[in-house]
Amino acid sequence: MRNDYLLLTPGPLSTSESVRQAMLKDWCTWDDEYNKDIVQVIRQKLVKLATKHIGYTSVLMQGSGTASVEATIGSVISAEGKLLVVDNGAYGARIAQIAQYLNIPCHVVSPGETSQPDLNEMETALAMDPAITHVAVVHCETTTGMLNPITEVTKLAKQHDKVVILDAMSSFGGIPMDIAELGVDYMISSANKCIQGVPGFGFVIAKQIELEACKGQARSLTLDLFDQWQCMENNHGKWRFTSPTHTVRAFYQALLELEQEGGIDARFNRYYTNQTTLVAGMRSLGFEPLLDDTLHSPIITSFYSPTHSDYQFKEFYDRLKEQGFVIYPGKVSNADCFRIGNIGEVYPADIERLIKAIEKAMYWDIN
Repeated sequence: MRNDYLLLTPGPLSTSESVRQAMLKDWCTWDDEYNKDIVQVIRQKLVKLATKHIGYTSVLMQGSGTASVEATIGSVISAEGKLLVVDNGAYGARIAQIAQYLNIPCHVVSPGETSQPDLNEMETALAMDPAITHVAVVHCETTTGMLNPITEVTKLAKQHDKVVILDAMSSFGGIPMDIAELGVDYMISSANKCIQGVPGFGFVIAKQIELEACKGQARSLTLDLFDQWQCMENNHGKWRFTSPTHTVRAFYQALLELEQEGGIDARFNRYYTNQTTLVAGMRSLGFEPLLDDTLHSPIITSFYSPTHSDYQFKEFYDRLKEQGFVIYPGKVSNADCFRIGNIGEVYPADIERLIKAIEKAMYWDIN
């Protein structure tokens, strides 16, 4: 079955036909063919993608990416701990909201949605508040497409001996990084992002010595990161509760296809070409990105909406969908924007077709 349109979103995203085909078989959650040959292999492959160093492990969690973020925040911070979080978009704000729901003290650094965090402000907060035990930052804020300076943030956190939580939801698998060399203790991502799988579970790649210290700290049964990890470790990949088997098998196929493409470096190059082709094409039509080019990620790009009085995003969206493309509404508080994703089974030729479709969809120029 062919897709009716290309998803130019930050996930769920367009997947390959072979990834979709992988979901056509039913699997038994107790069977070694599933747990040992698929789940355990996935866990090993994820760690190898994240770092070339030893000392890390991985755990898969049912649910959306946010569920894995909440599992991490709720499991790794003790009752005496305090979180510092960078909030320059909806997903940093969501981490702070999770901390609030779980009654975890939280210091929020809020530079605004179009700015990177002020490292001096973070330095002051860490120096003045010894109660802070953990620092959380989002790598790619898909609110705007902002790429946060994780090298500088993690270095600062480690200078103050803090545990680092990296939300790499939209970047892992699409942007090269070594989490051990960065000093990341917990990295969180999801099946339906740059690995190019489908929604259904997230995962955490963790420094094992840190994860082992989390026993008994979780504020939720279902989202107990340590217990989920222990179950998978002790039972050869078995999940505590019902595993999203079809999604997991599709993810396994997506990992194989990432390897066939040439790994994360090759995928990054494709995404980067997609993004630069997009920005150049959009500028040729009169659209301007929200962010300065130096702040862009290869994941998703926000553009200012046209100022024409008769422009409506829904009309623009519908006209593009009729031509086989789906884009994303904006999420920025102080600017009227829309967003276009560059990830998934999307290639530069698709972006070139998109630019032609956008030119055709610009009804405000022809009325």
